Amino acid sequence: MSFSDYRTALVTGASSGIGAAIVERLRRENIEVHALARSAEPLQKLAEKTGCIPHVIDVTNRAALAELTARIEFDILVNNAGVDRPKKFLEADEGDIDLLVDVNLRAVLHLCRMVVPGMVARDNGHVINISSIAGAYNFGGNSSYHATKAAVSMLSNQLRLDAFGKRVRVTEICPGRVATNIFAHVHGDDPSIRERFIDGFELPQAADIAEAIAFAIAAPIAVNIGHMEITPTLQVMGGLQTAKPATPLAAPSPKGLKP
Repeated sequence: MSFSDYRTALVTGASSGIGAAIVERLRRENIEVHALARSAEPLQKLAEKTGCIPHVIDVTNRAALAELTARIEFDILVNNAGVDRPKKFLEADEGDIDLLVDVNLRAVLHLCRMVVPGMVARDNGHVINISSIAGAYNFGGNSSYHATKAAVSMLSNQLRLDAFGKRVRVTEICPGRVATNIFAHVHGDDPSIRERFIDGFELPQAADIAEAIAFAIAAPIAVNIGHMEITPTLQVMGGLQTAKPATPLAAPSPKGLKP
């Protein structure tokens, strides 16, 4: 399967970062790219730069998504939109949980529901789900995010089962730290945030993620690249910690004696 087998693509979260890089990369292959995001101004600039077709739509707006996907047959679906509200789950609030589930998971489920059956019917299509290393590894302060990304990871596997026997490919991309403005969006647009997450680190760029996706799409039809973890060379996941209890356990009473 080469790029020439595909005509149209839908990319969510397309106004900046990885999403914008994916739009640019697909447009270089003459794919008609429909770029979807909430932010009108950067989306319009991307359209002027790349020739993509902009759609100012929030991925939680199910009616707007349904209208778009009913009108256009998409050969490539890139579920890239995502949000985070990093905090310990013991401190999570109702709104944070609902937002992450709605954007990171519910929108992905519904877009797949709207688009993948058409791919199966045409015996042709490619779904790209951008999840995260957070879907497979634990690190502190992001429990709701981890849960939604793990769900997207399992969905990616299940889609292949549901489309079995058809030439519908599914690729899960799991980035680690990438040099984008996501950290400013999540933690605040402050120089200290860039210093904490970007400056001085050797990190993949958004374009590197887009090239990995292009590699998966351009693979022969007999090849499904199901899962890619893309991290900095100098980033590792995991680590073992053991804590001492804040208060020791009470000593058991001697057998047969009452306290």
